[in-house]
Amino acid sequence: MRVLGIDPGLRSTGWGVIEQANGRLTHVGNGICTSSGDQSLAERLLSLHSQLSEVIARLVPEAAAVEQTFVNRDGAGTLKLGQARGIALLVPAQAGLDVGEYAPNAIKKVVVGVGHADKCQVDHMVRLQFPGIDIAGPDAADALAVALCHAHMLAAGNRLAAALAKAGQ
Repeated sequence: MRVLGIDPGLRSTGWGVIEQANGRLTHVGNGICTSSGDQSLAERLLSLHSQLSEVIARLVPEAAAVEQTFVNRDGAGTLKLGQARGIALLVPAQAGLDVGEYAPNAIKKVVVGVGHADKCQVDHMVRLQFPGIDIAGPDAADALAVALCHAHMLAAGNRLAAALAKAGQ
């Protein structure tokens, strides 16, 4: 199964695609969708939509996950981030993908083992999981972490379903 992870942001939205097959995870691709502050908000959102749509068309993921937004002191900034997050949820849903959502602490707990890990620790663990890959930047590393979290959660859900089915026989 191919999993797309998205780390939403208005200025830069990170994306990462991994593949899970036979209990093994492999890196498919990663990158950053950017928008310019010179554009209107509507143009920026449209640009992110177009770029994420192209990623999905090119890499054909079967599932997607998006990092949840945390509220900060800047209400206007939080609102704009929420709008970018809406695009990050909309694009995979338009492609017919189930979209998971995870809190930043949950992602860090799965990938690093500590819910309050910093960006450097997340980047380090992603690089350990996929040695030798080129990561487009911190947002792409975070997106790969989102994809890793979702892949682990899907695998755990599948194991649970199999155990319940076996117990019900």
